[in-house]
Amino acid sequence: MPLLEAAIAVREKAYAPYSNFKVGAAIRGADGKIYTGCNVENVAYPEGTCAEAGAIALMVASGETRLTEALVIADSPLPVSPCGGCRQKLAEFGTADVKITMTTLDGNARTMTLAELLPGAFGQGHMDKG
Repeated sequence: MPLLEAAIAVREKAYAPYSNFKVGAAIRGADGKIYTGCNVENVAYPEGTCAEAGAIALMVASGETRLTEALVIADSPLPVSPCGGCRQKLAEFGTADVKITMTTLDGNARTMTLAELLPGAFGQGHMDKG
């Protein structure tokens, strides 16, 4: 199943009773498998979970720690980019050249690399003391 189909399917399962803004995400791991996630809201805003974070959690729980591409879909007039926190989460598991496609239900899409989405990303190199 391609990323788009997977993201569309999981978006329908989103739990968004407060905003009614359902988001689906699909990421391809280095193992070639597709991992999906949807947003899960909580009455105690902002304690919800983003779709991208859910997909990453499923990937890691499945034993994969590298992603090679990602797609995010929402019912909006413009493609919805990952939030700042999710950009950092994607950067943790993907290289700067990983392509992130953001699309709407009607096919308005935009693709950017992780480096374009998060220039100057905080990474492991910042943790080196040597």
